[in-house]
Amino acid sequence: MRPSPDALPHSTHSASKPIDPAADRLLALWLHGKSRHTRRYYWRDAVRFLDFVGGSIEQVSAMDVQAFFDDLERDRLAPSSLGRSIAAIKSLLRFAHQMGLAPDNPAAAFKVPSTKDTLSERILSETQVQTMLAAEPQPRNRLMLRLLYAAGLRASELCSLCWRDLQPRDDGGQVTVYGKGNKTRAVLLPAGLWQELQTYRSAIAPVPVRQDPIFRSRKGGHLDPSQLMRIVRSAARRVGIEANVSPHWLRHAHASHSLDRGAPIHLVQATLGHASVATTGRYLHARPQDSSARYLDLS
Repeated sequence: MRPSPDALPHSTHSASKPIDPAADRLLALWLHGKSRHTRRYYWRDAVRFLDFVGGSIEQVSAMDVQAFFDDLERDRLAPSSLGRSIAAIKSLLRFAHQMGLAPDNPAAAFKVPSTKDTLSERILSETQVQTMLAAEPQPRNRLMLRLLYAAGLRASELCSLCWRDLQPRDDGGQVTVYGKGNKTRAVLLPAGLWQELQTYRSAIAPVPVRQDPIFRSRKGGHLDPSQLMRIVRSAARRVGIEANVSPHWLRHAHASHSLDRGAPIHLVQATLGHASVATTGRYLHARPQDSSARYLDLS
């Protein structure tokens, strides 16, 4: 049940003493099924909180929660980091109460602070994406970039793909993705990209085993998301994009560009695996096609 040490790195938290075994088990239950990224950061936030309150979650009061949140604010965290930490503690205490391990939820009355939506800053233009793809010299890396963009995949989803996840469909194919929230979705791939995948498959192994990773690490297993991050960032820097581009930026680009080109919002939602159409709708607000400002006389 307990997540792996690399997902929950004890060595990175600021606790002054080892975490209580009972609390350790609670955190493992709480984080089970969450993404690796969420597990890593929520674990750090939770361990810091438990160290702050003395490790006994049953006796935590609303005053303790307020004091901890005040302590976070004194650290002058970035608004997004502060919001994530508060959300993590609210989630932990709600879970402890639901599991019957705490008499109430002392964090119920606290709100996660609103932060500025910076999504528009992380959406590459179509020209930038196409330039990145064209300038990538390594065929394997270019294929990864194209698949991230065309299918709107998360980094973890691409890295976990196996050959058995690909199925032919008419003149193209589809990829079955096991994504966030333990949800499975199928994404259709255009014929050109499907053919690139088949060519790549023939080049690396005439008859690859179905459970083999599509993109291997140097050690032979699945590619690590951190390696994919370096590939994407290098591709961006190669064409003069100085921002800290991550694989997720190509997912953002997929959503924004497909909506710009008239794709129905519910189709984009299904392709990306968003739980709510409201999440997909953020891309419409991040890059609006019109504005009342354009109707004003500013001459």
